[in-house]
Amino acid sequence: MPEVEMTAEAHDGLLLAGTLTRPGGPGPHPAVLLLHGSGPLDRDGNTRRQRLELGPPLAAVLAQHGIATLRYDRRGVGATPGDWRAAGFIDTRRDAAAALRALAARPDIQADAVGVVGHSEGAVHAMALGAQSPGAGPAVAAVVLLAGFARTGEDALRRQAEMIAGSLPTPARKPLLALFTRYLARVKATSTDVARVAGVRVNARWMRELLAHDPRPDLANIRVPVLAVTGGNDIQVDPADLDDIHRLVPGRAEIHRVGDLTHLLRGDPGPASLLTYSRQLRRPVDPELLTRIAAWLTARLHTSVKGTTS
Repeated sequence: MPEVEMTAEAHDGLLLAGTLTRPGGPGPHPAVLLLHGSGPLDRDGNTRRQRLELGPPLAAVLAQHGIATLRYDRRGVGATPGDWRAAGFIDTRRDAAAALRALAARPDIQADAVGVVGHSEGAVHAMALGAQSPGAGPAVAAVVLLAGFARTGEDALRRQAEMIAGSLPTPARKPLLALFTRYLARVKATSTDVARVAGVRVNARWMRELLAHDPRPDLANIRVPVLAVTGGNDIQVDPADLDDIHRLVPGRAEIHRVGDLTHLLRGDPGPASLLTYSRQLRRPVDPELLTRIAAWLTARLHTSVKGTTS
């Protein structure tokens, strides 16, 4: 499973540092771009406090199926320079598009057999890449959405707050929702990239842009196959959004609500709760999920070069 370091030049000249994992044997290979969730995430989906470790196992299983994977450090994280708090939601989407262009331009990659896999916020950017107009960038051959939402960012965050509050003891629910409402109001009142809200420096522009973003027009413009998976025990994204994804994507969206899968892409049979996250992260990403993704992408990317996507 050969791995090489590579960079992608963003729209402002910043170099996004990443890892390309390739299958054994001669290329060019089908490939996917992996996009992680929100926050200061490195190429593997990790922060200093929370190690999702999605990148390595997904890249490994895809390589076994003959598919290359590019994953990269976000701005201001790992080997990528910059300040992650100053990067907006739109900046992150542009960075994803730049990484896609760099991946498709490589001679060891089949440019007409490149897919996108996105988790959480990364799923929302994957929707945009899958919907881009012809000529706007490399054509995406397949889109995988892991815990992606299908409503405005503000509605998604409010729903998330309701689900989290619902998992707490009754006396804590109303105070938490009231605190969240005040937080949103303060963020909306900001005008700078970074602002101090409740004594904490936050990536305010990113939040404002996320709150205003509606992914539904992108979903309605995706003309390639889509696999959407959300866990039945996801406490951050409403699994019911899968039905909207299926309705909005023109005809080729396969959706799966997976039993006890959580937002961390681990199975957890108990009640959904943030309090179980540290325990969940001691286990690897659900192997059945990885196998499902790999099998689905294999069926689409290995045939797309013949013009027979399904």
